[in-house]
Amino acid sequence: MRVAIIGGGIAGLSTAWALTKSGVETTLFERGPIPNPLGASGDHHRIIRRAYGSQGGYQRRITEAYDAWAEMWDDIGQNHLVASGFLMVSLYPGDMGDQMRQGLADQGDPHEVLPLEEALRRYPYLDAASISEVTFSPEGGALMCRHIAEDLATWLKTNGCEVRDHTEIRSLDHDTGDLLTADEERFNFDRIIITAGAWAPGLVPQLQSELTPWRTAVAYLEPPADLAEAWASSPVILETGGTSDGYILPPVRGAGLKFGTGMHKVKNPNPDENREVRPEEGRQILSHFTQSFARLDEYRITDVVSCAYTFTHDEHFIARRFGKTTVVSACSGHGYKFGAAVGRRTARSIIDGDDASLIAWIEARD
Repeated sequence: MRVAIIGGGIAGLSTAWALTKSGVETTLFERGPIPNPLGASGDHHRIIRRAYGSQGGYQRRITEAYDAWAEMWDDIGQNHLVASGFLMVSLYPGDMGDQMRQGLADQGDPHEVLPLEEALRRYPYLDAASISEVTFSPEGGALMCRHIAEDLATWLKTNGCEVRDHTEIRSLDHDTGDLLTADEERFNFDRIIITAGAWAPGLVPQLQSELTPWRTAVAYLEPPADLAEAWASSPVILETGGTSDGYILPPVRGAGLKFGTGMHKVKNPNPDENREVRPEEGRQILSHFTQSFARLDEYRITDVVSCAYTFTHDEHFIARRFGKTTVVSACSGHGYKFGAAVGRRTARSIIDGDDASLIAWIEARD
């Protein structure tokens, strides 16, 4: 069996890894470099955490995600998880930080509600006037995306997978398995897997009613000097409280202090367009964090980076089959942490032909 994978983000790389390990002849196509800074997997670091609020299916799947990452670390010879644990900040009962804490409590997963005085001592960057509750979970941290992509690409090349970066796909035929690149190269495969993130709807127009591409951005900051040490040793912050829909990753392994929020996004049907960062975007992003964090006007913005994602209406992942093609979209802003497990599950479905099990697992509605 000859398999093509279109998309060299974490889902595509992980699927190629799992197929190659199983002895399947695999070719990976990526339209840019690996890692590709324009893709959802191309940033410096992303959060892994168990808390999921009302989406308990994904919370239960984190155990499998950790198992898949451990298998990958063994293969590539490096562990690219910074296991810092994670925080959830709540400003009032019922906000997202509170819902995430409740989700952990409902499933008996490890967490500790810190005495407020202790939380403010540990994390002096918080705004004492606004915070009502801070929860810490030891199970979570930061996945170092670029290091993972670089090491996976090296492993794939060493172990027999053909890696075709800087190769854009112009068209494909779901019935015949034919591919045509932008450079007029023609290929034929027994199966095709599309893991192209925000570019997937362009390759498979049938999905445009289910998948909406969005453009968002994150800001990298330099904190005041007296808070630098607190940030350097900080857990990742999953929820920043109130209506911010915010998350923060501390500066680890060469990556900067990153602030992002789900509130800062616009629909973007063509992910190659609207990628320039506007001068005001950094401060717009920070404006969503003013309730939870003190002295934000003293932080210096060092970089702002745009990102492209696809979202379903309810932010669940999807897998769809069209003839010889399987499309996997685990790109709803929270998919990276499942990357290794998504790859293993997708590879298994290709090998054993069980589409239904892949769909049920990836949609996580149980």
